[in-house]
Formats: sequence, structure tokens, C-alpha cells
Amino acid sequence: MLTRRILELNYSINDVDAVAKELLEHVSSKIILFYGDMGVGKTTLVKAIIKTLGSQDDVQSPTYSIVNEYKVNDTVLYHFDLYRIESIEEVYDFGIEDYLDSNNWCFIEWPEIIEDILPDHVNRLFLELNNDKTRKIRFK
Repeated sequence: MLTRRILELNYSINDVDAVAKELLEHVSSKIILFYGDMGVGKTTLVKAIIKTLGSQDDVQSPTYSIVNEYKVNDTVLYHFDLYRIESIEEVYDFGIEDYLDSNNWCFIEWPEIIEDILPDHVNRLFLELNNDKTRKIRFK
């Protein structure tokens, strides 16, 4: 029986670059899902990960565009924000399956609506805001 190890990190927002590096050392998939309440730091963490991977692009939240693309060397990274998506048909309309099958990095905020169509092997990050304003990540 295969069991997946859970990594847990507590960090301040000033440590987000070190956290991004640590997470990248533990990922087993190029599809990373980000769960957490509004304002917990999902986009900030995605920005740090994209920077750690070597992108020189100005990373912005894809809240209204749904997906942003960033260059790293000869490849493309995809950053999704599915917060405004109301139905699974909407993600099929913009071709989510092509992105997921691309073998490129896919960072997906608010992934709940696509749970049923995700590949078997993805990484999930659960972010929480602690009482002292630090963050906690549980990583599967």
C-alpha cells in the first residue's frame, strides 16, 4: 500500500522564498493545487515558486483572466485562479484538460471545482493563517 507523506511548514510571509524552495524539493508532480481562504497567501506563494523556478516575468494574480502563462527557459508555466468559475463546463470551455496534460507546471488556486477531472497524481497545498499572522502549509 502506497502512503503519501505529509509535510507541514509554519512560516512568516518574509520567509516565502525559502518556503517555495523547500516545497519544490518535495513535489512529486508538476500540478500543484492551492487550497485556503481568501487572503491566506496562495498567490504570494505561487509567485515565489514561479520566481524560484527561474521566471523573470512579473507574476500577477489570474483572478480575471483565469490563467496566466509565464516563461522559464524554453518552457511555459501556467497559473490558474478558478475562484470565479461557476461550473465544470467553464473549465472545459477554456481547455483545462490540455493544460493538465501538457507536462508543464500548473499552479491552480481554488481547485475544488475540478477535483473530479484531475489526474491521480497531483500535489495539494493547504494554507491556513495562524493567530499570530504566520502561515501554516500542509502539503500532500
